[in-house]
Amino acid sequence: MTILLGAVAATDLLIIGAAFNVRGLMREVGSGGGTYTQDELDLADIFMGGGSLLYGVLLIATASVYIVWFHRARCNAEVFAPDLQRRGAGWAIGAWFIPIVNLFMPRGIAGDVWRASSPDPYGRPVSTALLNFWWGAWIVSLFYDRYATKTYDKAETPGEIADAATLVMTGAAFDIGAAVLAILVVRKVTAMQHAKATGGVVPATL
Repeated sequence: MTILLGAVAATDLLIIGAAFNVRGLMREVGSGGGTYTQDELDLADIFMGGGSLLYGVLLIATASVYIVWFHRARCNAEVFAPDLQRRGAGWAIGAWFIPIVNLFMPRGIAGDVWRASSPDPYGRPVSTALLNFWWGAWIVSLFYDRYATKTYDKAETPGEIADAATLVMTGAAFDIGAAVLAILVVRKVTAMQHAKATGGVVPATL
C-alpha cells in the first residue's frame, strides 16, 4: 500500500518536471526568442502525456488497493469496538463510489476506525489531527487537480499553456502532500490495530 502511494508521489515529481519544461518552452515561444526546436516541443508534449498516463494507471491501482485496505481496517474495527461504528462495513467500499457522499462519508468511517483502533476507544481519544490533515489535503488535491487539468487541456496560446503548466505543477505538489499524509495514516492505523491484535484481540489481516 505504502509502496503504491510512494509511486504515485514519484510520478507527481515526473509531472512537475515535465510541466516545468513545458512552461519554459512556451515562454520562449511566446517571447519569440530562445533556441527551441520543434523536436523539443514534441518531446515536451510526449513527456506530459506519458506522465499523465502513468499517473492515471498508478492512481487506479493505488485506489483499488487502498479501498481493500480501508475495508479490512473497518472490519477490524468491528472486532475492537463494534458499538462505535456508525455505518456497516460495506460502506467502507461503497461510499467511495457515490458522488458527493464520497466527499464526507469515508472521512466519517475513517474516524470511527481510528477511534476503535486507539488504545482506549472509550477513554481519551487519540488526536485525529493527522486524519484531518490527510482528508483536507486529499479534497484540495482532488478539486485543484481537476481544475488544473481542464485549464491545461483548454489552453491554446503559448502564454495560456505556460500558465496552465504552472497550475499542473502546483496540483502535483498538492497531490504529493496528500499521498505522504495517506502513507502516514495507513501506517498509524495499521500500527494501532497491530498493537491491539497482539494485545489479545485477533482482527482480520491487514
